[in-house]
Amino acid sequence: MDKTSMPIAPPLYQRLSLTLLGLCAFFFILWAGQSIIVPLLFSMLLAMLLDPLVKRMVKWHFPRPLAIALAVLFAMAALVGLGYFIVTQAAHFSELMPQLKEKSADLMEEAKHWVMNTTKVKPQEVDNAVDKVKEQSMQQSGSLVGQTLTTVGTLFGFLFLLPVFTFLLILYKELFHVFLTKIFRKNQHETLDDVLGQTKGVVQSYLVGLLFEAAIVTALNWVGLFAIGVKFALLMAVLAALLNLIPYIGIIIGTIIPMAVAATTQDMSAAFWVLALFLAVQFIDNNIIVPMVVASRVQVNALMSILVVLIGGALWGIPGMFLSIPLTAILKVIFDRVDGLEPFGYLLGSGDAPGSAEVKDPPRK
Repeated sequence: MDKTSMPIAPPLYQRLSLTLLGLCAFFFILWAGQSIIVPLLFSMLLAMLLDPLVKRMVKWHFPRPLAIALAVLFAMAALVGLGYFIVTQAAHFSELMPQLKEKSADLMEEAKHWVMNTTKVKPQEVDNAVDKVKEQSMQQSGSLVGQTLTTVGTLFGFLFLLPVFTFLLILYKELFHVFLTKIFRKNQHETLDDVLGQTKGVVQSYLVGLLFEAAIVTALNWVGLFAIGVKFALLMAVLAALLNLIPYIGIIIGTIIPMAVAATTQDMSAAFWVLALFLAVQFIDNNIIVPMVVASRVQVNALMSILVVLIGGALWGIPGMFLSIPLTAILKVIFDRVDGLEPFGYLLGSGDAPGSAEVKDPPRK
């Protein structure tokens, strides 16, 4: 072949520029289409979770569409029941707002006096700082109300799309499988079936494990908060367990809320007891519950876990934080089994970090 006819590889800066432009376009599409993409992703995870139940009912001679409808109705009833409990308890919790406001004002005064006595700051400077914080809070309250209304509107759309998407994804599961087999060459079908089987197994075991973990953590939190005497202990326990599903960040928020309630309705000693309780529950969760209950999952190292949670939160808010780890687990399964992408799977995993234990994938069936 003539050297002049040989293809010329583009320079490195050109390839990097095209890659960055492609990534920017990809993330912009994810952000702009979140009203459709987020319910679709949640529906995909829920469809994987409900698929064994559908198969079991089909074996019991239920018609497949009826089995899918019953499984989806069962899942939606559970979600609606959880949402109803949180809303009703939060409505009763609002009755404490005047008391919380009064107690917060007292704590603010005590903190102000402590600052003045400890740092020798002039009273006028402390008052100016407090007024500035109050002014900023009032300015942000308007945007917070707007964001809340937007979230409520999005929630109604989400609750409508979630069961519809879930039903159709399970119903047309074979159609999607045939579609993928038509895209890839025949010599790649074995790898494709391996990736799909491993992905479904990992997601199913991960989600079921999270449900059991959330139930156990809720029970431990409720018993401890009830013993301390924190009001609305069950609501605080449920919220903390749900927030615990967001790695690293959620547990911090889930601890601050009951600590604030304990400090305002009782005293600071109660808040410290709440902190001690959540530290103990978190220790039990990390060292006993997760290894025993959530053992069959792809392990993602701590650095990547934090990064994907922050990226998910920046793209889609709290739903993105919930979705970040399961989606990363799916990507790791794909990276580990596709030629040329193994380095990215290794980067997401624990690697050879000291003290890291590699968690094996569930066996293929």
